[in-house]
Amino acid sequence: MARDTMDDTRIYGKETLIDYLAEGCKPANEWRIGTEHEKFPFYTDGNRPVSYGGDKGIRTLLESMQAILGWEAIFDEGNIIGLVEPTGQGAISLEPGGQFELSGAPLSTVHQTCREVNAHLAQVHQIAEPLGIGFLGLGASPAWTLAEIPAMPKSRYKIMADYMPKVGSNGLDMMYKTSTIQVNLDFSSETDMRRKMQFSMKLQPVATALFASSPFTEGKPNGFLSWRSEIWRDTDNNRAGILPFVFSPQFGFADYVEWALDIPMYFVLRDGHYHNATDVTFRQFMNGALKDRVPDSHPIISDWINHLSTLFPEVRLKQFLEMRGSDGGPWRRICALPAYWVGLLYDEEALAETEALVQDWTAAEVQEMRDRVPTLALKTPFRNTTLTELARETLKIARKGLKNRRRLNNMGNDETLFLDSLEEIVVGGKTEAEKMLSEYHSIWGSSVEPAFFEYAY
Repeated sequence: MARDTMDDTRIYGKETLIDYLAEGCKPANEWRIGTEHEKFPFYTDGNRPVSYGGDKGIRTLLESMQAILGWEAIFDEGNIIGLVEPTGQGAISLEPGGQFELSGAPLSTVHQTCREVNAHLAQVHQIAEPLGIGFLGLGASPAWTLAEIPAMPKSRYKIMADYMPKVGSNGLDMMYKTSTIQVNLDFSSETDMRRKMQFSMKLQPVATALFASSPFTEGKPNGFLSWRSEIWRDTDNNRAGILPFVFSPQFGFADYVEWALDIPMYFVLRDGHYHNATDVTFRQFMNGALKDRVPDSHPIISDWINHLSTLFPEVRLKQFLEMRGSDGGPWRRICALPAYWVGLLYDEEALAETEALVQDWTAAEVQEMRDRVPTLALKTPFRNTTLTELARETLKIARKGLKNRRRLNNMGNDETLFLDSLEEIVVGGKTEAEKMLSEYHSIWGSSVEPAFFEYAY
Protein backbone atom coordinates (compact mmCIF):
# COMPACT_ATOMS: atom_id res chain seq x y z
CA MET A 1 0.00 0.00 0.00
CA ALA A 2 1.52 3.29 -1.11
CA ARG A 3 -0.01 5.66 1.40
CA ASP A 4 -2.64 5.54 4.08
CA THR A 5 -6.00 6.70 2.88
CA MET A 6 -8.04 9.68 4.01
CA ASP A 7 -11.79 9.38 3.44
CA ASP A 8 -13.70 11.13 6.20
CA THR A 9 -17.08 9.47 5.58
CA ARG A 10 -18.32 8.52 9.03
CA ILE A 11 -19.04 4.93 10.02
CA TYR A 12 -22.25 4.40 12.01
CA GLY A 13 -22.56 0.63 11.95
CA LYS A 14 -21.35 -2.67 10.60
CA GLU A 15 -23.48 -2.37 7.46
CA THR A 16 -21.28 0.51 6.30
CA LEU A 17 -18.26 -1.78 6.44
CA ILE A 18 -20.04 -4.55 4.56
CA ASP A 19 -21.28 -2.10 1.95
CA TYR A 20 -17.74 -0.81 1.46
CA LEU A 21 -16.51 -4.28 0.45
CA ALA A 22 -19.58 -4.90 -1.73
CA GLU A 23 -18.91 -1.69 -3.64
CA GLY A 24 -15.95 -3.52 -5.17
CA CYS A 25 -18.27 -5.63 -7.34
CA LYS A 26 -17.98 -4.78 -11.02
CA PRO A 27 -19.02 -6.40 -14.31
CA ALA A 28 -16.55 -8.74 -16.01
CA ASN A 29 -15.77 -6.24 -18.76
CA GLU A 30 -14.42 -3.91 -16.07
CA TRP A 31 -12.20 -6.46 -14.32
CA ARG A 32 -8.62 -5.35 -14.07
CA ILE A 33 -5.22 -6.74 -13.07
CA GLY A 34 -3.09 -4.92 -10.49
CA THR A 35 0.39 -6.32 -9.99
CA GLU A 36 2.69 -5.41 -7.10
CA HIS A 37 6.28 -6.47 -6.68
CA GLU A 38 8.98 -5.75 -4.14
CA LYS A 39 12.76 -5.88 -4.55
CA PHE A 40 15.78 -5.34 -2.33
CA PRO A 41 18.02 -2.35 -3.11
CA PHE A 42 21.71 -2.99 -2.44
CA TYR A 43 24.99 -1.18 -2.98
CA THR A 44 26.83 -3.04 -5.72
CA ASP A 45 30.08 -2.29 -3.92
CA GLY A 46 29.95 -4.92 -1.19
CA ASN A 47 26.28 -5.97 -1.65
CA ARG A 48 25.26 -3.95 1.39
CA PRO A 49 21.71 -2.75 2.16
CA VAL A 50 20.95 0.80 1.04
CA SER A 51 20.51 3.52 3.65
CA TYR A 52 17.61 5.96 3.54
CA GLY A 53 19.61 9.20 3.69
CA GLY A 54 22.78 10.43 2.04
CA ASP A 55 23.64 11.34 -1.53
CA LYS A 56 23.30 7.73 -2.61
CA GLY A 57 20.40 6.62 -0.45
CA ILE A 58 16.79 5.73 -0.99
CA ARG A 59 15.63 9.31 -0.48
CA THR A 60 17.79 10.40 -3.41
CA LEU A 61 16.46 7.48 -5.45
CA LEU A 62 12.86 8.53 -4.81
CA GLU A 63 13.56 12.19 -5.53
CA SER A 64 15.24 11.28 -8.81
CA MET A 65 12.34 9.05 -9.82
CA GLN A 66 9.92 11.85 -9.02
CA ALA A 67 11.84 14.13 -11.36
CA ILE A 68 11.62 11.60 -14.20
CA LEU A 69 8.03 10.44 -13.69
CA GLY A 70 6.39 13.65 -12.50
CA TRP A 71 4.49 11.68 -9.85
CA GLU A 72 3.38 13.22 -6.57
CA ALA A 73 5.63 12.68 -3.57
CA ILE A 74 4.26 11.05 -0.42
CA PHE A 75 5.71 12.41 2.83
CA ASP A 76 5.70 11.17 6.41
CA GLU A 77 6.96 13.61 9.06
CA GLY A 78 8.82 15.50 6.30
CA ASN A 79 10.48 12.43 4.78
CA ILE A 80 9.70 11.34 1.23
CA ILE A 81 8.51 7.74 1.51
CA GLY A 82 6.87 7.10 -1.86
CA LEU A 83 5.40 8.39 -5.10
CA VAL A 84 1.91 8.16 -6.54
CA GLU A 85 0.73 8.72 -10.11
CA PRO A 86 -1.56 11.79 -9.96
CA THR A 87 -4.66 9.96 -11.26
CA GLY A 88 -4.07 6.94 -9.04
CA GLN A 89 -2.63 4.76 -11.79
CA GLY A 90 0.20 3.25 -9.82
CA ALA A 91 2.48 4.05 -6.91
CA ILE A 92 5.98 3.43 -5.58
CA SER A 93 6.39 2.78 -1.88
CA LEU A 94 8.91 1.56 0.67
CA GLU A 95 8.60 -1.54 2.79
CA PRO A 96 10.14 -1.42 6.29
CA GLY A 97 13.67 -2.47 5.30
CA GLY A 98 13.80 -0.38 2.15
CA GLN A 99 12.24 -2.96 -0.16
CA PHE A 100 11.23 -0.92 -3.18
CA GLU A 101 7.66 -1.68 -4.25
CA LEU A 102 5.78 -0.89 -7.44
CA SER A 103 2.02 -1.02 -6.96
CA GLY A 104 0.94 -1.20 -10.56
CA ALA A 105 -2.01 0.43 -12.25
CA PRO A 106 -5.23 -1.56 -12.74
CA LEU A 107 -4.72 -2.87 -16.29
CA SER A 108 -6.75 -4.97 -18.72
CA THR A 109 -4.20 -7.55 -19.82
CA VAL A 110 -1.09 -9.34 -18.59
CA HIS A 111 0.70 -7.89 -21.64
CA GLN A 112 0.07 -4.41 -20.27
CA THR A 113 1.18 -5.48 -16.81
CA CYS A 114 4.45 -6.85 -18.18
CA ARG A 115 5.10 -3.67 -20.17
CA GLU A 116 4.50 -1.68 -17.00
CA VAL A 117 6.97 -3.85 -15.06
CA ASN A 118 9.58 -3.59 -17.82
CA ALA A 119 9.24 0.20 -17.98
CA HIS A 120 9.50 0.50 -14.20
CA LEU A 121 12.59 -1.67 -13.93
CA ALA A 122 14.24 0.23 -16.78
CA GLN A 123 13.52 3.55 -15.04
CA VAL A 124 14.81 2.26 -11.71
CA HIS A 125 17.97 0.92 -13.34
CA GLN A 126 18.58 4.23 -15.13
CA ILE A 127 18.48 6.14 -11.84
CA ALA A 128 20.05 3.57 -9.53
CA GLU A 129 23.08 2.57 -11.58
CA PRO A 130 24.88 5.94 -11.28
CA LEU A 131 24.26 5.75 -7.51
CA GLY A 132 25.90 2.34 -7.35
CA ILE A 133 22.59 0.70 -6.42
CA GLY A 134 21.27 -2.61 -7.73
CA PHE A 135 18.01 -4.45 -7.04
CA LEU A 136 17.67 -8.06 -6.00
CA GLY A 137 14.69 -10.20 -6.96
CA LEU A 138 14.34 -12.92 -4.35
CA GLY A 139 11.79 -13.81 -1.66
CA ALA A 140 14.15 -12.94 1.20
CA SER A 141 17.40 -11.14 1.76
CA PRO A 142 20.04 -13.89 1.50
CA ALA A 143 22.80 -12.20 3.48
CA TRP A 144 21.85 -9.40 5.87
CA THR A 145 21.18 -9.49 9.60
CA LEU A 146 18.40 -7.40 11.13
CA ALA A 147 21.04 -5.15 12.68
CA GLU A 148 22.47 -4.36 9.24
CA ILE A 149 19.16 -3.38 7.62
CA PRO A 150 18.24 0.31 7.98
CA ALA A 151 14.68 1.13 9.03
CA MET A 152 12.69 3.39 6.74
CA PRO A 153 11.20 6.55 8.30
CA LYS A 154 7.54 5.52 8.09
CA SER A 155 5.47 6.06 11.22
CA ARG A 156 3.26 3.01 10.73
CA TYR A 157 6.35 0.78 10.56
CA LYS A 158 7.61 2.06 13.90
CA ILE A 159 4.29 1.05 15.45
CA MET A 160 4.46 -2.35 13.73
CA ALA A 161 8.07 -2.96 14.77
CA ASP A 162 7.19 -2.32 18.42
CA TYR A 163 4.09 -4.54 18.22
CA MET A 164 5.32 -7.53 16.22
CA PRO A 165 7.50 -9.17 18.91
CA LYS A 166 4.45 -9.25 21.20
CA VAL A 167 2.38 -11.45 18.86
CA GLY A 168 4.86 -13.77 17.14
CA SER A 169 8.50 -14.72 16.77
CA ASN A 170 9.09 -13.74 13.13
CA GLY A 171 7.44 -10.36 12.66
CA LEU A 172 10.62 -8.32 12.33
CA ASP A 173 12.10 -10.79 9.86
CA MET A 174 8.90 -10.50 7.83
CA MET A 175 9.08 -6.73 7.83
CA TYR A 176 12.74 -6.23 7.05
CA LYS A 177 13.95 -9.35 5.25
CA THR A 178 11.22 -10.52 2.86
CA SER A 179 9.79 -9.55 -0.47
CA THR A 180 6.82 -10.70 -2.54
CA ILE A 181 5.00 -10.55 -5.84
CA GLN A 182 1.26 -10.03 -5.56
CA VAL A 183 -1.65 -9.68 -7.96
CA ASN A 184 -4.96 -7.97 -7.21
CA LEU A 185 -8.09 -9.20 -9.01
CA ASP A 186 -11.74 -8.19 -9.26
CA PHE A 187 -15.06 -9.94 -8.68
CA SER A 188 -18.55 -9.34 -10.07
CA SER A 189 -20.72 -10.25 -7.07
CA GLU A 190 -20.61 -11.69 -3.58
CA THR A 191 -20.98 -15.18 -5.06
CA ASP A 192 -18.13 -14.57 -7.51
CA MET A 193 -15.99 -13.21 -4.67
CA ARG A 194 -16.75 -16.30 -2.58
CA ARG A 195 -15.75 -18.72 -5.35
CA LYS A 196 -12.56 -16.86 -6.21
CA MET A 197 -11.52 -16.39 -2.59
CA GLN A 198 -12.19 -20.02 -1.67
CA PHE A 199 -10.42 -21.47 -4.73
CA SER A 200 -7.42 -19.16 -4.49
CA MET A 201 -7.08 -19.69 -0.72
CA LYS A 202 -6.95 -23.45 -1.34
CA LEU A 203 -4.41 -23.08 -4.14
CA GLN A 204 -2.17 -20.53 -2.44
CA PRO A 205 0.26 -23.27 -1.26
CA VAL A 206 0.69 -24.34 -4.89
CA ALA A 207 1.66 -20.80 -5.82
CA THR A 208 4.03 -20.68 -2.85
CA ALA A 209 5.71 -23.83 -4.14
CA LEU A 210 5.99 -22.55 -7.73
CA PHE A 211 7.53 -19.25 -6.61
CA ALA A 212 9.75 -20.54 -3.79
CA SER A 213 12.96 -18.50 -3.87
CA SER A 214 14.11 -17.81 -0.31
CA PRO A 215 16.47 -20.62 0.82
CA PHE A 216 19.14 -18.42 2.45
CA THR A 217 19.32 -16.40 5.66
CA GLU A 218 22.34 -14.41 6.83
CA GLY A 219 24.61 -16.07 4.29
CA LYS A 220 23.66 -19.70 4.80
CA PRO A 221 20.95 -22.18 3.81
CA ASN A 222 18.05 -21.84 6.25
CA GLY A 223 16.50 -25.28 5.76
CA PHE A 224 13.54 -23.97 3.73
CA LEU A 225 12.77 -23.42 0.07
CA SER A 226 10.38 -20.58 0.91
CA TRP A 227 11.63 -19.11 4.16
CA ARG A 228 9.43 -16.11 3.50
CA SER A 229 6.41 -18.39 3.65
CA GLU A 230 7.69 -20.12 6.78
CA ILE A 231 8.10 -16.93 8.79
CA TRP A 232 4.47 -15.99 8.10
CA ARG A 233 3.52 -19.08 10.10
CA ASP A 234 4.48 -17.26 13.31
CA THR A 235 4.31 -13.56 12.56
CA ASP A 236 0.85 -12.68 13.87
CA ASN A 237 -1.50 -15.63 13.67
CA ASN A 238 -4.54 -13.52 14.59
CA ARG A 239 -4.34 -11.72 11.27
CA ALA A 240 -2.39 -14.05 8.94
CA GLY A 241 -2.56 -17.46 7.27
CA ILE A 242 -5.39 -19.67 6.03
CA LEU A 243 -8.87 -18.57 7.19
CA PRO A 244 -11.04 -21.71 7.64
CA PHE A 245 -14.29 -19.73 7.81
CA VAL A 246 -13.74 -18.64 4.20
CA PHE A 247 -14.49 -22.22 3.10
CA SER A 248 -18.08 -22.09 4.36
CA PRO A 249 -20.70 -22.44 1.57
CA GLN A 250 -22.35 -19.30 2.95
CA PHE A 251 -19.17 -17.20 3.22
CA GLY A 252 -19.73 -13.58 2.30
CA PHE A 253 -18.67 -10.00 2.89
CA ALA A 254 -20.29 -9.94 6.34
CA ASP A 255 -18.19 -12.88 7.54
CA TYR A 256 -14.95 -11.18 6.58
CA VAL A 257 -16.11 -8.00 8.31
CA GLU A 258 -16.93 -9.94 11.50
CA TRP A 259 -13.42 -11.41 11.51
CA ALA A 260 -11.72 -8.09 10.76
CA LEU A 261 -13.67 -6.27 13.48
CA ASP A 262 -12.04 -8.37 16.19
CA ILE A 263 -8.44 -7.98 15.00
CA PRO A 264 -6.32 -5.41 16.89
CA MET A 265 -5.66 -2.24 14.96
CA TYR A 266 -2.20 -0.81 14.34
CA PHE A 267 -2.98 2.89 14.24
CA VAL A 268 -5.48 5.68 13.67
CA LEU A 269 -4.31 8.44 11.35
CA ARG A 270 -5.42 11.99 12.09
CA ASP A 271 -3.94 15.19 10.61
CA GLY A 272 -0.85 13.34 9.43
CA HIS A 273 -0.13 11.81 12.83
CA TYR A 274 -0.25 8.09 13.57
CA HIS A 275 -1.86 7.27 16.92
CA ASN A 276 -0.90 3.83 18.25
CA ALA A 277 -4.02 1.65 18.58
CA THR A 278 -2.52 -1.82 18.91
CA ASP A 279 -4.42 -2.49 22.14
CA VAL A 280 -7.83 -1.91 20.54
CA THR A 281 -9.82 -3.98 18.04
CA PHE A 282 -11.78 -2.20 15.33
CA ARG A 283 -15.00 -3.22 17.05
CA GLN A 284 -13.82 -1.60 20.28
CA PHE A 285 -12.79 1.48 18.31
CA MET A 286 -16.34 1.70 16.92
CA ASN A 287 -17.63 1.44 20.46
CA GLY A 288 -15.63 4.47 21.59
CA ALA A 289 -12.46 2.90 23.00
CA LEU A 290 -10.22 5.68 21.66
CA LYS A 291 -12.41 8.67 22.44
CA ASP A 292 -10.02 9.95 25.12
CA ARG A 293 -6.82 9.24 23.14
CA VAL A 294 -7.45 10.30 19.55
CA PRO A 295 -8.80 13.63 18.30
CA ASP A 296 -11.86 13.32 16.05
CA SER A 297 -12.12 9.73 17.25
CA HIS A 298 -15.36 8.83 15.48
CA PRO A 299 -14.44 6.03 13.00
CA ILE A 300 -14.33 7.01 9.35
CA ILE A 301 -14.03 4.97 6.18
CA SER A 302 -10.31 5.67 5.87
CA ASP A 303 -9.81 3.99 9.26
CA TRP A 304 -11.50 0.87 7.89
CA ILE A 305 -9.48 0.94 4.65
CA ASN A 306 -6.24 1.32 6.58
CA HIS A 307 -7.23 -1.46 8.98
CA LEU A 308 -7.97 -3.83 6.09
CA SER A 309 -4.46 -3.16 4.79
CA THR A 310 -2.98 -4.45 8.08
CA LEU A 311 -4.62 -7.89 7.80
CA PHE A 312 -2.40 -10.55 6.24
CA PRO A 313 -4.30 -13.71 5.27
CA GLU A 314 -3.04 -15.73 2.32
CA VAL A 315 -5.79 -14.10 0.26
CA ARG A 316 -6.85 -10.66 1.41
CA LEU A 317 -10.25 -9.14 0.73
CA LYS A 318 -10.64 -5.44 0.08
CA GLN A 319 -12.71 -4.09 -2.81
CA PHE A 320 -10.74 -6.68 -4.76
CA LEU A 321 -8.84 -9.87 -3.91
CA GLU A 322 -5.09 -9.93 -3.22
CA MET A 323 -3.08 -13.10 -3.88
CA ARG A 324 -0.37 -12.99 -1.19
CA GLY A 325 1.33 -16.40 -1.13
CA SER A 326 4.31 -15.94 -3.45
CA ASP A 327 7.97 -15.08 -2.96
CA GLY A 328 9.56 -12.28 -4.91
CA GLY A 329 11.63 -13.56 -7.78
CA PRO A 330 13.38 -13.00 -11.11
CA TRP A 331 12.10 -10.63 -13.78
CA ARG A 332 10.03 -13.19 -15.74
CA ARG A 333 8.32 -14.41 -12.58
CA ILE A 334 6.80 -10.96 -11.99
CA CYS A 335 4.72 -11.38 -15.14
CA ALA A 336 4.05 -15.07 -14.45
CA LEU A 337 2.12 -14.52 -11.22
CA PRO A 338 -0.70 -12.42 -12.71
CA ALA A 339 -0.86 -14.78 -15.69
CA TYR A 340 -1.29 -17.77 -13.35
CA TRP A 341 -4.14 -16.30 -11.31
CA VAL A 342 -5.88 -14.51 -14.18
CA GLY A 343 -5.86 -17.79 -16.13
CA LEU A 344 -7.44 -19.65 -13.20
CA LEU A 345 -9.98 -17.04 -12.11
CA TYR A 346 -10.93 -14.68 -14.96
CA ASP A 347 -12.42 -17.18 -17.43
CA GLU A 348 -15.62 -19.04 -16.52
CA GLU A 349 -14.60 -22.35 -18.09
CA ALA A 350 -11.26 -22.28 -16.27
CA LEU A 351 -12.95 -21.19 -13.03
CA ALA A 352 -15.32 -24.17 -13.26
CA GLU A 353 -12.35 -26.52 -13.77
CA THR A 354 -10.58 -24.92 -10.81
CA GLU A 355 -13.70 -25.50 -8.73
CA ALA A 356 -13.83 -29.17 -9.77
CA LEU A 357 -10.19 -29.57 -8.75
CA VAL A 358 -10.45 -28.05 -5.26
CA GLN A 359 -14.11 -28.20 -4.19
CA ASP A 360 -13.77 -31.13 -1.76
CA TRP A 361 -10.49 -30.00 -0.19
CA THR A 362 -10.96 -29.44 3.54
CA ALA A 363 -9.58 -26.59 5.61
CA ALA A 364 -7.45 -29.10 7.56
CA GLU A 365 -5.91 -30.45 4.35
CA VAL A 366 -5.16 -26.97 3.06
CA GLN A 367 -3.60 -26.01 6.39
CA GLU A 368 -1.40 -29.11 6.33
CA MET A 369 -0.23 -28.20 2.82
CA ARG A 370 0.41 -24.67 3.97
CA ASP A 371 2.48 -25.89 6.92
CA ARG A 372 4.65 -28.20 4.84
CA VAL A 373 5.14 -26.19 1.65
CA PRO A 374 7.88 -23.85 2.99
CA THR A 375 10.16 -26.86 3.44
CA LEU A 376 9.09 -29.19 0.64
CA ALA A 377 7.67 -26.83 -2.01
CA LEU A 378 6.59 -28.92 -5.02
CA LYS A 379 7.41 -32.16 -3.20
CA THR A 380 4.72 -31.45 -0.59
CA PRO A 381 2.35 -34.43 -0.47
CA PHE A 382 -1.40 -34.01 -0.90
CA ARG A 383 -3.66 -37.04 -0.68
CA ASN A 384 -2.20 -39.53 -3.16
CA THR A 385 -0.22 -36.97 -5.15
CA THR A 386 2.15 -34.03 -4.71
CA LEU A 387 2.09 -30.32 -5.35
CA THR A 388 4.13 -30.97 -8.49
CA GLU A 389 1.14 -32.68 -10.05
CA LEU A 390 -1.28 -30.10 -8.69
CA ALA A 391 0.91 -27.37 -10.14
CA ARG A 392 0.91 -29.16 -13.49
CA GLU A 393 -2.88 -29.40 -13.42
CA THR A 394 -3.41 -25.78 -12.41
CA LEU A 395 -1.05 -24.57 -15.13
CA LYS A 396 -3.04 -26.57 -17.66
CA ILE A 397 -6.24 -24.87 -16.46
CA ALA A 398 -4.60 -21.44 -16.39
CA ARG A 399 -3.36 -21.93 -19.96
CA LYS A 400 -6.90 -22.74 -21.08
CA GLY A 401 -8.26 -19.68 -19.27
CA LEU A 402 -5.74 -17.37 -20.90
CA LYS A 403 -6.38 -18.87 -24.33
CA ASN A 404 -10.10 -18.34 -23.86
CA ARG A 405 -9.50 -14.67 -22.98
CA ARG A 406 -7.79 -14.11 -26.35
CA ARG A 407 -5.96 -11.00 -25.24
CA LEU A 408 -3.27 -10.64 -27.91
CA ASN A 409 -0.17 -8.48 -28.07
CA ASN A 410 0.97 -6.71 -31.24
CA MET A 411 2.77 -9.90 -32.31
CA GLY A 412 -0.44 -11.89 -32.14
CA ASN A 413 0.55 -13.81 -28.99
CA ASP A 414 -1.92 -14.44 -26.22
CA GLU A 415 -1.16 -14.25 -22.49
CA THR A 416 -0.16 -17.93 -22.19
CA LEU A 417 3.44 -17.02 -23.02
CA PHE A 418 3.83 -15.67 -19.47
CA LEU A 419 3.27 -19.15 -18.02
CA ASP A 420 6.37 -20.56 -19.71
CA SER A 421 8.72 -19.86 -16.79
CA LEU A 422 6.39 -21.72 -14.40
CA GLU A 423 6.00 -24.67 -16.72
CA GLU A 424 9.80 -24.90 -16.92
CA ILE A 425 9.87 -25.32 -13.14
CA VAL A 426 7.27 -28.11 -13.19
CA VAL A 427 8.91 -29.93 -16.11
CA GLY A 428 12.37 -29.64 -14.55
CA GLY A 429 11.09 -30.53 -11.08
CA LYS A 430 13.20 -27.82 -9.40
CA THR A 431 12.12 -24.56 -7.86
CA GLU A 432 14.26 -21.45 -8.06
CA ALA A 433 15.28 -22.11 -4.45
CA GLU A 434 16.53 -25.60 -5.29
CA LYS A 435 18.52 -24.26 -8.24
CA MET A 436 20.17 -21.70 -5.98
CA LEU A 437 20.99 -24.29 -3.34
CA SER A 438 22.58 -26.52 -5.97
CA GLU A 439 24.72 -23.62 -7.17
CA TYR A 440 25.57 -22.61 -3.60
CA HIS A 441 27.01 -26.05 -2.95
CA SER A 442 28.90 -26.09 -6.26
CA ILE A 443 29.84 -23.13 -8.46
CA TRP A 444 29.00 -20.50 -5.81
CA GLY A 445 31.55 -22.01 -3.45
CA SER A 446 29.26 -21.98 -0.37
CA SER A 447 28.68 -18.24 -0.72
CA VAL A 448 25.44 -16.32 -1.31
CA GLU A 449 27.27 -13.33 -2.81
CA PRO A 450 26.80 -14.57 -6.43
CA ALA A 451 23.03 -14.20 -5.92
CA PHE A 452 23.48 -10.42 -5.97
CA PHE A 453 24.71 -10.73 -9.54
CA GLU A 454 22.61 -13.57 -10.90
CA TYR A 455 19.30 -12.37 -9.44
CA ALA A 456 19.74 -8.64 -9.84
CA TYR A 457 17.26 -6.83 -12.06
